[in-house]
Parts: sequence; C-alpha cells; structure tokens
Amino acid sequence: MIVNAIENDLDLTFAALADPTRRRVVELLRIEPRRASELAEATEMSRPALSRHLKVLRDSRLVDVELLEDDARGRVYRLRAERFTDLQAWLDQIQAYWSEQLGAFKDHAEKTRRAR
Repeated sequence: MIVNAIENDLDLTFAALADPTRRRVVELLRIEPRRASELAEATEMSRPALSRHLKVLRDSRLVDVELLEDDARGRVYRLRAERFTDLQAWLDQIQAYWSEQLGAFKDHAEKTRRAR
C-alpha cells in the first residue's frame, strides 16, 4: 500500500514536471516565492494559461499558494521542499542501484583480466 502511494506521488510529480513551462515555473520559484502575475510575465504567458499550469503544480503538491493579508486577491507561490526531497530519495535509490551494478561489472572485468 505504501509503495503504491509513493509510486502515485512520483507519477504526479513526473507528470507535472514533464511540461517545460511548469519546469520553468519551478526554476523561478527555486530562486524566490512569486506572485502569479510575476510568473506569467517571466514565462511570457497569459494569466489564464499560467493559471492552468499552476493548478497542475498545486495538485501535484509541488507548490503551495499563500494568500496575502494586505491583498485579498494576491497570492504568492512557493515550492514545497518535501515533494522534491521525495523525488531526490527515489533518484538516490536509482543511482545506488547503478553504482552497485557498475561496481559488480568492474569486479567481474578485473577477475576476468587476472584469469588470463
């Protein structure tokens, strides 16, 4: 059950990050939290078009939105670190697997060369 939840989270994350505009938004938010209007300007998109991308990022829990106290319509978007931490943990597991495989291949190649 937990494995399925992790896989579903990864699927949502990869689906959200598959789009270049959403990756650009993530890059912009990596620098600092921003308003939707700032993100629309930086990505050269209309606000309605960017809003659809922000919804995907919110639904995948890659970003949070905070309502501003002094502006009822103002919203600031920021990255959610834990989602990227989960992604990094998965990537680390993949990297460890390949390191182990390459190490085993190296050992095999060295044994084969010594046996000659």
